[in-house]
Amino acid sequence: MERFTISMDDELFAQFDKVAHACGYNNRSEAIRDLIREYLETSRLKKDNKGYCMATLSYVYNHHERDLVSQVTSAHHHHHDLTLSSMHVHLDHDNCLEVVILRGTIQDVRLFANQVIATNGVRHGKLNIVPIELLQELHAHSTVPHTHSSPLT
Repeated sequence: MERFTISMDDELFAQFDKVAHACGYNNRSEAIRDLIREYLETSRLKKDNKGYCMATLSYVYNHHERDLVSQVTSAHHHHHDLTLSSMHVHLDHDNCLEVVILRGTIQDVRLFANQVIATNGVRHGKLNIVPIELLQELHAHSTVPHTHSSPLT
């Protein structure tokens, strides 16, 4: 294992220490390792659209916005193969939160999420991608064999 030293000003150090402790870290090294893992994974996913993923897409929108609901619904129907589940929450009289669980290629999931988030009237959109490896198996429980995809465990 390699060791390195980090220098930071007192205020930044105190903020980091407070947040790391609040998140349940007992030592700073593990908090730093997790930050570096997250940074590396985020950087890789920005460059790499290959492979499969599970993802959550969350966004807030004003349901009174002209044609917005029909545009978002149309996007969901057009990409129905990606959606595993969705939840709709009324935040107040005007605003709604939707959270969608997606599964598919990283490229397809990212394109769908960008389409929804870029829809005029959608605010606070966020996509969280978790890469997965899929096991492709030929399966026959009827007279017609077909392929099932499932995450590797």
